[in-house]
Amino acid sequence: QITFGSIFLGNVPAHEEVHRCAGQIHGYKGCIRDFQVNHKELFIIDEALGGRNVENCNVPICDYHPCHNGGTCTSDAENWYCECPKLYTGKLCQFATCDENPCGNGATCFPKSSRDAVCLCPYGRSGILCSEAINITQPSFSGTDVFGYTSFLAYSTIPNIISYYEFRLKFQLANHHSALQDNLIFFTGQKGQGLNGDDFLELGLRNGRVVYSYNLGSGTATIISKALDLTLQIHVIHLGRNLQKGWLKVDDQKNKTVTSPGRLVGLNVFSEFYLGGYREYTPELLPKGLRFKNGFQGCIFDVQVRTSINQEFKSPGSPEGHPNSGRNVGQCKDSPCSLIKCRNGGKCIESGSTVYCDCLSGWKGAFCTETVSVCEPEHDPPHLCRKGGTCVPLPNGYTCHCPLGTTGTYCEQG
Repeated sequence: QITFGSIFLGNVPAHEEVHRCAGQIHGYKGCIRDFQVNHKELFIIDEALGGRNVENCNVPICDYHPCHNGGTCTSDAENWYCECPKLYTGKLCQFATCDENPCGNGATCFPKSSRDAVCLCPYGRSGILCSEAINITQPSFSGTDVFGYTSFLAYSTIPNIISYYEFRLKFQLANHHSALQDNLIFFTGQKGQGLNGDDFLELGLRNGRVVYSYNLGSGTATIISKALDLTLQIHVIHLGRNLQKGWLKVDDQKNKTVTSPGRLVGLNVFSEFYLGGYREYTPELLPKGLRFKNGFQGCIFDVQVRTSINQEFKSPGSPEGHPNSGRNVGQCKDSPCSLIKCRNGGKCIESGSTVYCDCLSGWKGAFCTETVSVCEPEHDPPHLCRKGGTCVPLPNGYTCHCPLGTTGTYCEQG
């Protein structure tokens, strides 16, 4: 145990006796900011009994960009602090909701607020935390969700697709509006460069019509169907290609053909076969072409392919019919919202197999059962503590605990 008569910062006054072990002791040259003894903060200037040759330190901390995750650094002669964007907290904005990921079974965690997360469920899973197994026979896709992700299934690369292929599939639209959007049905191809010469094969919906497009490396060939008959519940597509020549038949419309430009005749693709959407957050990495920006909304089923006219049609995947991965895919006509009940006016939102409660203002939690504290970022109106001040809730209102170098009701004064 050591007992101090006085604590000196920076240097020892000349009249004090100091025991030197070796050499000469020099005073510290630099800045001392936060000073704590036994976890108690001492205010360097206000609580000092005396001092000499001490002045304000003005190190441009913000030049070192200390704030993480898009936080904005502000500094003055006395202090510096980070103004954090929504969903991030901490002195350096270093903490986020998904740092302690509550989602299970490989789900994608997305911060709904600074304290609540949404679990975007992988293939075969559903529920608030993606803990419930579901059997999917007719996949239901939810398009692009409010977080910017598309629902999708990814199958292993389709072999021997270079010279010849045929695809058959059926789909059911979620609603008439979804037929008018820019929605991807399936895709395979070279991707990651976004170049005009990338080989690819894609099928989608645009302006109520089916669009079939492929590139063999020397230019894009495209077939656009007539407008879909939206009175039909289920639509049937049959498409194919033999070397440069491709064809498309939709429902009872007449068969349409196209020949790809250039001299190349082989489709060289090595990516997975994506159904309903894509793994990437945005479609910009897809090859240049029609670039469908949204995922499909509705059900896609009975997908079959063959790569020789003498073969039987088979489902994609290895083993047959089994995807490698997926996200936000549910079972057609099943509603995951039937399994949960949101409280206090919250609304159940479903996106394929992903489900969560959208809470009214003042409520939070998985089922909207927890009240929002006046000091939390999502509280409306937000608290007024400034310059890194810490908001502390009181029985009636709140108070601001100010960092060193600030004062005022809301820490607004230096």
